[in-house]
Amino acid sequence: MLHIFCPYCGELRSEEEFHAKGQAHIPRPLDPNACTDEEWGDYIFFRDNPRGIHHELWVHSAGCRKYFNATRHTVSYEILETYKIGEKPTVTEANVGEKKAATAGVTA
Repeated sequence: MLHIFCPYCGELRSEEEFHAKGQAHIPRPLDPNACTDEEWGDYIFFRDNPRGIHHELWVHSAGCRKYFNATRHTVSYEILETYKIGEKPTVTEANVGEKKAATAGVTA
């Protein structure tokens, strides 16, 4: 069973209490009325599907019911961090690569 840390409750809880809601940090159009149909369609429907680090929006549906962001590795399903809406992620593909290189004795 997977356990997820809720940054609002401050507790590690069972995965069954949470639901993933999709990609986090999606750049919103500055002026939706000025978007073409193609630009609007891209914004609404197309999302990244990376192999590796992915920032996602989650909700603690059986707890505090607040939305938060999580950084998850899509291959291992490991949740590397959770953080409140409005905060910046500390785990990125770049610094995960640096940590792997450092443990292997390679400089980036």
